[in-house]
Amino acid sequence: MALVVATAAAPLAWGTTYIISTELLPADRPLFAGLLRALPAGLGLAAITRTRPTGNWWLKAAVLGVLNIGGFFALLFYAAFHLPGGVAAMLGSVQPLIAAGLAATVLHEKLRASVVLAGSLGIAGVTMLVLRSDAQLDLLGIVAGLAGATAMATGVVLTKYWGRPVSLLAFTSWQLIAGGLFLLPLVLALEGVPAAMTTSNLVGFAWLITIGTALAYTLWFRGIQRLPVAQVSLLGLLSPATAATLGWVVLGQSLSFGQLLGMMLILIAVWIGQTQKAQPSATPQENDHDCKRSDLRRDSDESPRNQAV
Repeated sequence: MALVVATAAAPLAWGTTYIISTELLPADRPLFAGLLRALPAGLGLAAITRTRPTGNWWLKAAVLGVLNIGGFFALLFYAAFHLPGGVAAMLGSVQPLIAAGLAATVLHEKLRASVVLAGSLGIAGVTMLVLRSDAQLDLLGIVAGLAGATAMATGVVLTKYWGRPVSLLAFTSWQLIAGGLFLLPLVLALEGVPAAMTTSNLVGFAWLITIGTALAYTLWFRGIQRLPVAQVSLLGLLSPATAATLGWVVLGQSLSFGQLLGMMLILIAVWIGQTQKAQPSATPQENDHDCKRSDLRRDSDESPRNQAV
């Protein structure tokens, strides 16, 4: 339960992104916000761990960084701008079902009926929570939203399948740097850099970099490694629920009966997901031949001996 709670802290932290973005960050710079979330956090963790990829982990880290962070951010922001009324969040809520299906195929985790039920309740709950009746659909936005959900689901499964050859912090830093570098040319080409940063901007970015990214992704990847994929993915539904709750508490936004019912369905879906029993994982985590045995030492907690650069 302690591991589940720690992993749930990641989507809870991500749920603060909406209020931080609308109240503290520069307007109309979503890709820049994603870049400044990922790259400084990754470089900071890299400076602490002083561990770099070896062998084909350069490519694996790049793939995971794009799927879990850089590509996911880009697709999410595109969908959000082209699908008003919370449709992007609704499309993103299919991610647990996609992840569970991929885990059944790649990791041979049993696809239980309760997981399908929880995923379906999650989609219904998020839809009731964020979808407006006047929402207009855009084909490319829908494609981007589904692609973003698929990217994150694939990233979760591959993270578990490939295992982790170094400490948790170093592993997280590789992905954040790769994701940030993926976003950098998109930011320069499409948005540019703000001419100046206010104190509010700096406070907002400080929160997102430290708590919303460095800490959150470290906890998230730790949970992926040690919990069934479906169980972790369903925890992601807490993010839109957190965003709606903060909008109500902090910004004074109203919640209708339908939205409250949607939030209840989300919590039920998360609860059902946490009743899944952990299964032994058939991943190559313990016998990855791509790295030297010395690189495969697993950290006892969060204080491993790292390979120096």
